[in-house]
Amino acid sequence: MSGTVGGHGDLLVLAIGGNSLIKDEHHKTVPDQWALTRETCHHIAEVVEAGYRVVVTHGNGPQVGFILRRSELARHELHEVPLDSCGADTQGAIGYMIQLSLANEFRRRGLAKCAVSVVTQVEVDPASPEMARPSKPIGSFMDEATARTRSEAGGWPVVEDAGRGWRRVVPSPEPLAIVEIDAIRALVAAGFVVTAVGGGGIPVVREATGDYRGIEAVIDKDLASSLLARELGADQLVISTSVPQVYLDFGRPAQRALDRMTVAEARGHLAAGQFGRGSMAPKIDAACRFLEHGGRRAVVTCPEELAAAVAGRAGTVIER
Repeated sequence: MSGTVGGHGDLLVLAIGGNSLIKDEHHKTVPDQWALTRETCHHIAEVVEAGYRVVVTHGNGPQVGFILRRSELARHELHEVPLDSCGADTQGAIGYMIQLSLANEFRRRGLAKCAVSVVTQVEVDPASPEMARPSKPIGSFMDEATARTRSEAGGWPVVEDAGRGWRRVVPSPEPLAIVEIDAIRALVAAGFVVTAVGGGGIPVVREATGDYRGIEAVIDKDLASSLLARELGADQLVISTSVPQVYLDFGRPAQRALDRMTVAEARGHLAAGQFGRGSMAPKIDAACRFLEHGGRRAVVTCPEELAAAVAGRAGTVIER
């Protein structure tokens, strides 16, 4: 594995994907999520034990979907839950799972470390083009008639999603600024292992009065993680996903793993459509943005290979 590898004290932003919390369609319960979170945190603790400073981010798509579905099923009796509140709820619940699991790992390893979670807001532009083009499916699948009825009643758009049914879609605007960045910086400086920007953060807009207001939207988790890494001045952005490396011609007979890419090569592969729009493409884009704004190194790997990838022995390295 080639590429410059950092040393002890390097600051890493470690973005763990949905696979780190939900393994498959048959393992989605809260106990299932606890088991996988503990496993993922075992690998994160290995990185901390190696001397790296770590900030964790995480996905929350399935968990938000669960809350929305419960809300839909109970709508005849209880008020529905707004999307920004769903984001806050899942940041708290998943952050709790991560910080408890990490605390237990640290104790077992004799590490004098403390894990904390920050419910994080991320500012977006209410006038951005993405706000006028809802594109992110959320919530439960519906037949077309139900979807049309709910759309008219709720005033929100629906789309047919990959032949599986109809779903609500919401905007997915670009992340502009992390509202709690000073608090996150202070916690990192004090030696805490911080979980932040969960699910891409709660999207908020700034009104003319200067007040923030939550909106019905979602922010791409990888792009928000890239922004967090840049604002913290992190040395590395590490993106954990379901595969140990990035592949060209993924799923085809000619599939081949990549040990290393430059930003120019990664951008070229993106332009050629090598990476899935809803899977690997946002991760590669996020890594490139981090490096284009001064980051030193980005790595894409799976949870089991985290420690080895950070040390330069696994994963796909992307460098300037």
